[in-house]
Amino acid sequence: MIKIFVGGFPLDFTELDIAMLVGLHGDISTIKIVRDKKTRICKGYAFVEMISQDGAERAVEALDGTEVGGRQLNVKIREEKPVAPPRSYSSNMRSSPAGSFEKKKRPRRPI
Repeated sequence: MIKIFVGGFPLDFTELDIAMLVGLHGDISTIKIVRDKKTRICKGYAFVEMISQDGAERAVEALDGTEVGGRQLNVKIREEKPVAPPRSYSSNMRSSPAGSFEKKKRPRRPI
């Protein structure tokens, strides 16, 4: 699945409006409109998961820079960031050469 960013659409757009806009270029898996946590008002951008790379590229090519509702769309393929491996120890612990962990000590201030 390929995730694309769709930004700059009118704030009254719904998932159905975005599906009608993007769905012409390929099959859609999911749509997530980003909204304000408190007011639930749309922030003007969304993430759309497309089933195929080809459909995502067609959508970007066709929609990027077009005007919808007096606003210019910004459509891009979202690059996945590599996920950092989970840390197996606390941030205030350090490994000693023997492989055991010891707590970091703060330097003492002179009196």
